[in-house]
Amino acid sequence: MPILTRDDLKNIKSYSLKERKSLVTRKEFGSPVPSDATVAAFLQALPKTYMAKDLLAVAGRIRQCKEQKKNIHFALGSHVIKNGLSPYLQQLMKEGFITALSFNGSALVHDFEIAFIGATSEDVDSSLGEGKFGLAKETAESLNRAVVDGFSSGMGLGKIVGQYIADRCPHAQDSLLAQAFKLGIPATIHIAVGTDITHIHPSFDPAKTAEASYRDFLLFASLVSDLEDGIYVNVGSAVILPEIFLKAISLARNLGHKAENFWAVNLDFIRHYRPRRNVLERPTAKGGRAIEIVGPHELLIPLLQAAIACGENNTL
Repeated sequence: MPILTRDDLKNIKSYSLKERKSLVTRKEFGSPVPSDATVAAFLQALPKTYMAKDLLAVAGRIRQCKEQKKNIHFALGSHVIKNGLSPYLQQLMKEGFITALSFNGSALVHDFEIAFIGATSEDVDSSLGEGKFGLAKETAESLNRAVVDGFSSGMGLGKIVGQYIADRCPHAQDSLLAQAFKLGIPATIHIAVGTDITHIHPSFDPAKTAEASYRDFLLFASLVSDLEDGIYVNVGSAVILPEIFLKAISLARNLGHKAENFWAVNLDFIRHYRPRRNVLERPTAKGGRAIEIVGPHELLIPLLQAAIACGENNTL
């Protein structure tokens, strides 16, 4: 095999930089903001590239869905709640920018604890060694009692717990589930038996809890069946909710619902296989749009809420 020499490089065929297609121009650059800048000015000053551009596009799509009365479904993992982001999501719920809400089981635990004592997020490292992790009495007894008492109502797990928190917890105003109950927003909870701290207590009723969660799966699938032209936003759930979403999409289409032309969005601090494949790529293969924005929840959610609010007020 001949070895290239410096003289061989004299034969390369170059072209003018001015003729080349460039993906970024000065028009897409961001700009620093002054100390007295408004939130809208800050958002307008962001670079018009990649994830900054995508974040503003998602905010615009959510506003459009509200105007057109299309579904805006947020699915949440526990980090979203334990990192103090419930107030932003509550604001979106009150203003009609979230029309459906879904939790995994650990998000339920954190939402309840915030409503019950105004605090959450156990120090696992210090408690596990002593065999105390997950053994908080009130969390398990209250949530497990809520299921047993509310089971005969025929409601799903999300509505059962939402009503329980709204009626009995001193900080119910901080609970997403309680606010969803009060606002009449569908809220579903999807458990995997053995994954949540409430499951290791003697008060846990696996049959009733699983049945209540199954009721929520049917509600979830109904919401997905009506997702055409809407938007589904997965925030911080790496396994449970992406798997639930994929099965619901398959079920909806099998029963004759289109559920194809929608936006699928994933917000998380790292890239995960299941959200990418089961929320973004596979469900939108026949249409719609998939967007993944990577960053800390404690920054992405406030930015998204601000972008929605500024656009709603015609300042963005």
